[in-house]
Amino acid sequence: MKEAKKVYLDAYSLCRPFDDQRYLRIRLETESVNLILSKIKEGKYKMLVSPVHVKEIEAIENNFERIEILELLKKYGESINWDMQKTRQIAEDLIIKGLGTADAAHIAFAQQAGALFISCDDKLLKKCLNRLKNKISIWCGTPVTFCDKEGLK
Repeated sequence: MKEAKKVYLDAYSLCRPFDDQRYLRIRLETESVNLILSKIKEGKYKMLVSPVHVKEIEAIENNFERIEILELLKKYGESINWDMQKTRQIAEDLIIKGLGTADAAHIAFAQQAGALFISCDDKLLKKCLNRLKNKISIWCGTPVTFCDKEGLK
């Protein structure tokens, strides 16, 4: 059997199902996140979890949302042995290039693991795909583009 592809959904993506679903874009991204999570549960993908996830999600004020996401990560996420020095070097380089600290850390963890990086953050993805494309060696995109790229239905 083929090894599951590694995916790294940032906290923004994991929180998407809890956002205001009256907007079409949010509904589409929510459906895409849910589709990706269903494939993770089936074993087609391996969802990686980093210390940045835990820090950001523990800061969520809504108790229900925070507990649901933490449980999801605990049940279906996989923490790997990260080389923290290497991760820090990648993140610091990305910060110098204009990313925020948490975004740089998410990308650094995903890149170190060779995972596909999924985010709903347009500004972050624009930076990744334009200004930083020669600094980032992994695929980056929205949940919708990921589902399209992978042919998920």
